[in-house]
Amino acid sequence: MIRTRTDDRVRVVTIDRPERRNALRPEDLRALRRAVTDADAPVAYLRGAGDAFCAGADLDAVAALADADGPGGDADAPASFAREGQRTAAAIAGADAVVVCGVDGAARGGGVEIALAADVRIATPAATFAEPGVEFGLFGAWGGTVRLPRVMREGDALDFALSGRVLDADEALRTGLVSRVVDDPRAVADAIATGEPDALRAIKRRVRDRRDDATQEDAEVEAFAALVRAHGGEIAASRRE
Repeated sequence: MIRTRTDDRVRVVTIDRPERRNALRPEDLRALRRAVTDADAPVAYLRGAGDAFCAGADLDAVAALADADGPGGDADAPASFAREGQRTAAAIAGADAVVVCGVDGAARGGGVEIALAADVRIATPAATFAEPGVEFGLFGAWGGTVRLPRVMREGDALDFALSGRVLDADEALRTGLVSRVVDDPRAVADAIATGEPDALRAIKRRVRDRRDDATQEDAEVEAFAALVRAHGGEIAASRRE
């Protein structure tokens, strides 16, 4: 299940299935998508309950997909599950709120992909990351093969995905999978939330823009001009301080 609460300027979204290491079923993916896109705060902080961040796809649900693919079953079920995960990751990446992912404990498979979709990934010293699906004939299909080489260097991304090996927090930091290793990732979300909401949205949209350079630069100019108009009084006041 997915729990939410809003603390001032941060919406806390918790994947809360600790008995299953926060593994995600299709209904959990849909609930997670709604929780992030409906955020009523400028920053959404995504975390896992218990001693893991997220074990990825619930393996019982994946096994059911294999059964459904058999005679008389739904041949489209595996693709539908992959699409559900992709839609959730895309919703996280495209949410109006800045999404800060705090990884404490294990992130595996789809849990890594959910983290990859976030705007900022912060690890605790206890965090570990792996894509173990290759060990039993799968790979990350919730947008992982798209986002991983954008976050890591291609060589590191291939090494990580092909080997199934576990990265500790320090190696995740070295490869760019996370931007910081701290004891309290929530504090990073709180610090980001002190920024002006319209500026946070503008920065997120501009950095995530995948269009050609000239189009991005035009959009950057428009966003900057809009912010100057919106915050002219604050800018003038800061010059007098």
